[in-house]
Amino acid sequence: MARWLLKTEPSAYALADLARDGRTRWDGVSNPQAVANLRAMRPGDELVVYHSGERRAVGTARVLAAGGAPAPAPPAVEVGEARPFARPVPLAEIGRLAPFAGSALLRQGRLSVVPLTAPQWRALLRLGAAPARRVSRT
Repeated sequence: MARWLLKTEPSAYALADLARDGRTRWDGVSNPQAVANLRAMRPGDELVVYHSGERRAVGTARVLAAGGAPAPAPPAVEVGEARPFARPVPLAEIGRLAPFAGSALLRQGRLSVVPLTAPQWRALLRLGAAPARRVSRT
């Protein structure tokens, strides 16, 4: 099973929309590397949903069906099982995590489908489950 991060503009389709709809077809990817990543997805793969306009990871989902159209047609996968994080994880916080050193998420800001390693996945789940940190103003 692989793990991925999917970027979306929350004004176009947010995690809350996926939770409401139950499932959706994830398509519209045009970057060649993102297309290759989308084509590599398989049912059961786990996903982190990232709201790019807000620059934060907001929850998880799962690939329900994969395959879509054969090349050169644009690929698509069915995603569902939306689960919001207890708190969103901002990109600035992600960038400070050791598992993300050299990550495509940080190096290629416009890449809409990013592979995640197991340590990256665990770090995001841990932070997303944690209560929001208080900021000291001293």
